[in-house]
Amino acid sequence: MHFMKFENEALAARKKLNVNWSNAIFLIVAHAAAVAALFFWSWAAVITAVVLYWVGGSLGIGMGYHRLLTHRGYKCPKLVEYFLVTCGGVALEGGPIQWVTTHRIHHAHTDREGDPHTPRHGGFWAHMGWILFGTAQDHDQTTIERYAPDVVKDRYYRWLNNFYWAPLLVIGILLFAFGGWGVLLWGVFLRLVLALHATWLVNSATHLWGKTRFETGDDSRNSWWVALLTFGEGWHNNHHAHPTSARHGVHWYEFDLNWLGIRALQLLGLAHGIKHLRFNRATSAWQLVSGRVRGPVVRTDP
Repeated sequence: MHFMKFENEALAARKKLNVNWSNAIFLIVAHAAAVAALFFWSWAAVITAVVLYWVGGSLGIGMGYHRLLTHRGYKCPKLVEYFLVTCGGVALEGGPIQWVTTHRIHHAHTDREGDPHTPRHGGFWAHMGWILFGTAQDHDQTTIERYAPDVVKDRYYRWLNNFYWAPLLVIGILLFAFGGWGVLLWGVFLRLVLALHATWLVNSATHLWGKTRFETGDDSRNSWWVALLTFGEGWHNNHHAHPTSARHGVHWYEFDLNWLGIRALQLLGLAHGIKHLRFNRATSAWQLVSGRVRGPVVRTDP
């Protein structure tokens, strides 16, 4: 019942919104090309799609846009930071400044009025309706200055915010030149459509279904299957309880490849100041700590 009033208010508000035709046309073309890709199967195409799914979804969105740039869950040399965030362009989810702004707004107003993609406006709205009718990573300068003042100061991020599609364009040209239509369709379009829906599931599914470990005052849930699709981003209730933690999967069985990637950077001397959750047996509670992560990557905490 708590959804009904919110949905009715949202429906009335959305009647005033116009369709974002550029996004709508692009998504129609991308989905059509993804279907066409199924008729151009090859091992080279499949392997290319899998690798780019990881580059865009894990290195780019999970480790770069989300845990590093938005929440500052860890630190790394500027060149490494730029590399990870540039990988985010492969996911084609908007520029880093717009992405950070949207996600910080989401945390500031989670499942309340002002949340850009809460399921309380309807499941479809949370999944992709906000892309077709809502803000869709298109915030004005005032909003950006309020929510992402640290990111907008960086000259490279200002450039990448306008040309975030450039990395994928270059990759697409190279894929076509060396692999033909099949590798292009799988590596760009089919992979892109699957990755977009996986990310959107974090907005929709993990606020609708799953289990909660922490009382967060919102509808965030932990979803193992969304975590598998998004390299660990599906442990969403854990994340909302401790947003700045670079570690989302807090139990040994909560697979979190993005966390393992950050740990790998640490072992290579490329990440430090890592914020992560650790279980305090004395207080029987999870606590956020910062610094060098010691001990095994995963632990059998209570």
